[in-house]
Amino acid sequence: MINRLIFSRIKENLFKGKAIIIYGARQVGKTTLVNEIIIGLNKKTILLNGDDTDTRELFEKPNIAKLQNIIANAQVVIIDEAQRITEIGIAIKIIVDRISGVQVIATGSSSFMLAEKTKEALAGRAYEYVLYPLSFQEIVAHNSFLDEKRALRQRILYGSYPEIVMKPEEGRDLLKLLTGSYLYRDITFLETVSNPELLEKITKALALQIGSEVSSTEISQIVNADRGTVEKYITLLEKAFVVFQLPSLNKNVRNEIKKGRKIYFVDNGVRNAILNNFTPLETRNDTGALWENYCISERRKLLTYRKEDCTQYFWRTTQQQEIDYIEENLGHFKAYEIKYSSKSKARISKTFLQSYSVTEIKTINIDNVEEFLL
Repeated sequence: MINRLIFSRIKENLFKGKAIIIYGARQVGKTTLVNEIIIGLNKKTILLNGDDTDTRELFEKPNIAKLQNIIANAQVVIIDEAQRITEIGIAIKIIVDRISGVQVIATGSSSFMLAEKTKEALAGRAYEYVLYPLSFQEIVAHNSFLDEKRALRQRILYGSYPEIVMKPEEGRDLLKLLTGSYLYRDITFLETVSNPELLEKITKALALQIGSEVSSTEISQIVNADRGTVEKYITLLEKAFVVFQLPSLNKNVRNEIKKGRKIYFVDNGVRNAILNNFTPLETRNDTGALWENYCISERRKLLTYRKEDCTQYFWRTTQQQEIDYIEENLGHFKAYEIKYSSKSKARISKTFLQSYSVTEIKTINIDNVEEFLL
């Protein structure tokens, strides 16, 4: 069992009169994490799953009497895939406010669905956490630093979903199953997704553009759809923990790209499974982009788990001056160039250095990546 970085923080906040909400894609280990949390509590627990029709029916028109009957004498109520339950926010609010001594732990694989249903009802009544696929730091703590460094090429190709990490020999088949069965599952439940095939086309188009600026107008031409639909589907993919966006920094320099963005995948393995491309890094033409995706997605996990308050960007000017990745905290900037090979040398633009207060400059490669991820 690989210990998750948010485990201790969640345990510290149990039975403080608030619900625990855990977001994360399917198969990232939310249920396993919850099971680990309740081990040793020695408290009666009830487990409900929003994927089950009878569970959803139980929570229709919730009131205190109905919820007390559901809970009975349980002290911990776990609601898995809570986003599938229409009135889940109201139900959890009633439990938190009116049924003392009961800890609610709800998980959801779609932040847009669960947050939409709980935001107003649970204002000030819930601790929220995001669980990602396994992080570099988590795997190093479980195995060893040397073992994980040796496995980096595997991670770049197959990602870090728990089952893929534990069963590397089955990585390709497991990823195909994951992307085939789960990737679009929650998104396509929404009425706003009228064309699942278009959603898949947009996802593939994004997979081919990691490391590059993304234009929704260009993608709309590629997939033959209007720009508004493309933007809507990109937002849904982001809220379903498939992709995330990195905006361009534009504050001080006159010729900076003003509204640029890059879109990365939360997990490299999912990206490669979408394209059905697991060829070795040595023979690929996208190795640099895959390395960039891996480093930035892993850094994002680290910052989230540490609760570090910084804003992330890339930087580019109309003269093609560029920095791969930047972090800003209180007006101070850290600038990173991300190069797969340690032989590749990068220089930070003098224009950038003269325009911003830079506290760190570093090139991240496969030999020193631990300085970026630990």
